[in-house]
Amino acid sequence: MKVILNVDVKSLGEEGDVKNVATGYARNFLLPRNLAVPYNEATVMIFEARKAEIEARKEQKRKDSASLKEKLEAAAIELVMPAAANGKLFGAVTANVVADALAKLGFEIERKKIDIPGSSIKAVGNYKATVKLYEAQTAEIHIAVKAQSADGKPVEAEAPKAEAAAEEKAE
Repeated sequence: MKVILNVDVKSLGEEGDVKNVATGYARNFLLPRNLAVPYNEATVMIFEARKAEIEARKEQKRKDSASLKEKLEAAAIELVMPAAANGKLFGAVTANVVADALAKLGFEIERKKIDIPGSSIKAVGNYKATVKLYEAQTAEIHIAVKAQSADGKPVEAEAPKAEAAAEEKAE
């Protein structure tokens, strides 16, 4: 069944998009919630009249995501986590932890939009994560994970220093 979306529907499309969906999905979910309208001549004419308004909203979202990208890339996240003497964390830094840290800095980012390489960070060090923004835009954020001692103070892990010394000797 062909429908025109009234609003942005996650994993389906944006407002004004014409989509071909299963009849049951349209009849039982999209249409009763006014998320979409059936595709016919009358609704096509209504959306053609609203086309400029919809494009203006999309352009505003693009501008907002571009400014958010600049702010995210300028921000540095520092996480202090309990860790062993060798630099291995007692737990892991996940997208949820990063989303909470971003919220403390004033950014409201869903955890599902944060992509951490390897799905989690399990050792002390500096890392980069990707945040998915509007359309194909992404922002790269820098995460510094530091060890926490038993008394709650951040300490430098000894293992990364030892690894760095070993790498210098190898060269």
